[in-house]
Amino acid sequence: MKKVFVTGATGLLGTNVVIKLLKDGYFVFALVRQKSSYLGQKNENLKLIEGDLNSDISLLLKEVYCFIHIAAETRQNLLRYEEYRKVNYNMVVNLFEQAKNCGVKKFLFVSSANTLGYGNALQPGDEKNGSRYPFTRSWYAQSKLEAENYLLQADHEIERVILNPTFMIGAYDSKPSSGKIIFWAWKKKLVFYPKGGKNFVHVEDVANGIIQAIERGKSGEKYLLANENMNYRDFFKKVNKITGQYPVMIPIPNLILTFLGWTGDVFRKLNIQTNLSSPNMKALQIHNYYSNLKSIADLKIQYQSVDKAIEDAIEYFKVKHQ
Repeated sequence: MKKVFVTGATGLLGTNVVIKLLKDGYFVFALVRQKSSYLGQKNENLKLIEGDLNSDISLLLKEVYCFIHIAAETRQNLLRYEEYRKVNYNMVVNLFEQAKNCGVKKFLFVSSANTLGYGNALQPGDEKNGSRYPFTRSWYAQSKLEAENYLLQADHEIERVILNPTFMIGAYDSKPSSGKIIFWAWKKKLVFYPKGGKNFVHVEDVANGIIQAIERGKSGEKYLLANENMNYRDFFKKVNKITGQYPVMIPIPNLILTFLGWTGDVFRKLNIQTNLSSPNMKALQIHNYYSNLKSIADLKIQYQSVDKAIEDAIEYFKVKHQ
């Protein structure tokens, strides 16, 4: 039985990855801040380790075949790049060095699709495309890209695979994180939507892609874990159809989003935390589309529909809030 070490095991993706690993017969060490925060079921092949990304885990890593690093600083309101870098870069370096020194064979790093250049509906972005504005101004995306570059230039004694998921939807989104987009439309009489679009993917498919990468992922390669490209209006229409509601849908003019971005920039210069910024508001105006052809070919992923992802997320939210 191969042993795997996972960080970020209490988040949306991490929970789904641990569940899938256990189902596929792996033994899992999962790093958590508190054992009580893990949402999956107990399992004799799961050992929860309380600690943080600074913890010395070298004794455990001597038994580990593959390290899967998911944990990240994802908040959009931090005011300085260094706040992202200390988690999304420094901790990656720390964990990778521990893994390498302990003889771990493979290191999987879960990054972001936004470190790669997006395309449009006719020519979606792929793994060969470099980062594009507004994500070249996103401190989150750039801290992830810095970590990617470090791993790809690192010691070749350990295999390194980069996974680049797009916008994930599905069950076990306890905060919620990306699932907030569903609440934007669910149970609303009016739905205001930006004119842009993005790529949506079922979190179960991302988890499956990560597990497939343990054996199939090629060292030094990046893999977009992506599925359906669609604009926000069509996404919210899916939410409406699945939940059986018919709100009035109103587009948000790009000028308003641009103004909100400028307002956020001023707040940030005054050291006021806000999710508003010019890059964040620009991201809502573009069609942030990606291709999944490489992950299908190399990792043999069979992607589920976004409808299924929305249904699973809503069912989870209903049960959680009963």
